[in-house]
Amino acid sequence: MDAAEVTARLRRNRIILLGETHDNPEHHRIQARLFDALTASGQARALVMEQFDAEHQAQLDQVRRSGKATADAVASAGKFDRAGWNWPLYEPLVALALARDVPIAAANLSRADARRVAASGFGVLGEDRAQRLPLDAVWSEERSKLMADIITASHCGQVPESVVPGIMRSQRARDAVMADVLARYSETGAVGIVGRGHARRDIGVPLYLSRLAPTTDVVVVGLVEVEEDALDPRAYLSIEAATTGAANAYDYLWFTPRAQRKDPCAGFTAEKLRAAAPR
Repeated sequence: MDAAEVTARLRRNRIILLGETHDNPEHHRIQARLFDALTASGQARALVMEQFDAEHQAQLDQVRRSGKATADAVASAGKFDRAGWNWPLYEPLVALALARDVPIAAANLSRADARRVAASGFGVLGEDRAQRLPLDAVWSEERSKLMADIITASHCGQVPESVVPGIMRSQRARDAVMADVLARYSETGAVGIVGRGHARRDIGVPLYLSRLAPTTDVVVVGLVEVEEDALDPRAYLSIEAATTGAANAYDYLWFTPRAQRKDPCAGFTAEKLRAAAPR
């Protein structure tokens, strides 16, 4: 279907997740265009972003209410990792949220907390939060195997088996925390900007949202880079099924050109992964 029809359908939902490839400029242009359309006509949907850590929410709120907020000031207040996340790609989206005067919500678990979860388990989230988040209620051995396979593939097949459980705990905690933030906007609506892996229905944020906000309608758009040898849109359902074990991880696939980037697996070694792995 064409973009106008998809946009019209998205307007009917309270929470919309836009799953990006972080370094693809076209994905960011599409997100800004969709957010513009989804917040038009007075629809005050919050902008909920993986790129801000939840611990900085108070500072974000303070600068937004100051009356002198700029996108750059918001980035500084929220301790945005400008180099790691490539701030110029996200700046237009933050500026649009300010122009529309909608909430900007920090959704991610900090890197330090994610490392602690990887090393010591979900208990380090704090007893109240660990009990509130449905980390075990939605999980299964099948989901564990699927996520382990995805982690191995995304690390170029070089991830040591001993590291996988920690990475998995960290990923699950981040997904659950992001879902918890989104659930706060289950009545007023939100647009979530997250990586495509986090947006997956089968192992990502929507899985936890289904427990935290069970009556809220959630729709997921996966922004997908086109492969040179796969020009039939239907082929991508088979690709998803073959590489991740599920063909229905997203409600919509939105096709884009591939970003120009170096081979991520060039020079990738298990030693480099161990050095960067959560501790």
